[in-house]
Amino acid sequence: MRVPRAVYVLALGIFAMVTSEFVLAGLMPQMAAGLGATVPQIGYLITAFAVAMSVGGPFLTVGVMRLRQKRALAVLFGVFLVGNVLAAVASDYGTMLVARIITGIASQAFFGVALSVCAQLTPPEARGRAIAVAMNGLMLGTLLGLPMSTLIGEHLGWRAAFWAIAALTVGAAVCTAFGVPRLERADAGGGLRQELGAFRSPRLWLALSTSTLIIGATFSVFSYFNPILTEVTGFGTGTVPLLLVAYGAATVVGNTVVGRLADRHTVAVLFCGLVLNLGFLTGFALLAHVPVPAVVFMMGIGLVGVTMNPAMVTRVQRAGNARALVNTVHSSFITLGVIVGSLVGGMVISAYGLRAPIWLGAGLAALGIVSLVPELGWRRQRRRTSLAVAGGAGVAGAGTGAGTSAPAPGAACVTPTAGP
Repeated sequence: MRVPRAVYVLALGIFAMVTSEFVLAGLMPQMAAGLGATVPQIGYLITAFAVAMSVGGPFLTVGVMRLRQKRALAVLFGVFLVGNVLAAVASDYGTMLVARIITGIASQAFFGVALSVCAQLTPPEARGRAIAVAMNGLMLGTLLGLPMSTLIGEHLGWRAAFWAIAALTVGAAVCTAFGVPRLERADAGGGLRQELGAFRSPRLWLALSTSTLIIGATFSVFSYFNPILTEVTGFGTGTVPLLLVAYGAATVVGNTVVGRLADRHTVAVLFCGLVLNLGFLTGFALLAHVPVPAVVFMMGIGLVGVTMNPAMVTRVQRAGNARALVNTVHSSFITLGVIVGSLVGGMVISAYGLRAPIWLGAGLAALGIVSLVPELGWRRQRRRTSLAVAGGAGVAGAGTGAGTSAPAPGAACVTPTAGP
């Protein structure tokens, strides 16, 4: 089944959001000089963006729930645009901090509403593929958005990078206005109380925790690829950007493959992805000092790390629902994984050296595998129950037809409804 064109339009919006999220990583020295701050202080702006996403995003989602989905997206584009324009004209660190908080909150809410729109536009059996298309905006933000914004910042100044993102935001908003059909309100089918009712499900919380562990395992090493590849593996600083582009290409490939499998084999994809990532992380930790294996394992992490997003989203939507609030809270748990992986990764580097965050990632991947065990048990129990029901129906059917040479015309319709 073909993915609706509107999903590709939503991917453009996600691309704009992710490019803004990553832009600081490539412009730290220039921004530090322009704002009279230190490089570590600019790094704190990345943390502020992530915290704003994780904490503030769900509240903004609640605020736009009474709007139709398309209008909610327009409002979120507007808030996001304000944040980026404020960043472009910021004259001091405090203003930039406010700008990053605004863009972080709007970005998270946009993810939630956009994924809800994807769910409305596609039937349940095709949602994994649609989510993969939308999430390619995230992958391409890593592959293209970061180097493009860095290139603009280096040649035209860091403010020009934010103006470019603002222009991209306007373009994405216009495409959304014309390319996404009119849909129901974000809270259609129930108010806030019903939305919150989904969070009573233990399976939903377990699915959310698995997502945090998957992303935490990946970002514990992704956040420190540069120093690991230069100081441990021995690559030159000019080679690392090329390796990161190759890593980004691997995420695009992995996301596409996972999207095609996520609908029918959701938990199996997550389990296999975590097992493979555990192997790649362990191999990288052991052989980070050998260039060829290090690159191979790095590419492997790209294939099965953040690329689990389509399966993660599909699992969460099935455990809760496909509405905006559940999707936004899920995005918050994903962002929590980014925070945990990067923050704790930095702490273990100080104590144990540059291989430590790789081992941390392996440990988080192992915990992710453990977190899937109850889900596998539930699925096994559900399979037994369905087999028992089918077996009971078969016995009842056999009894109904006993002593006759042929079933009555209505018997085949009546018999399956008989229970043990």
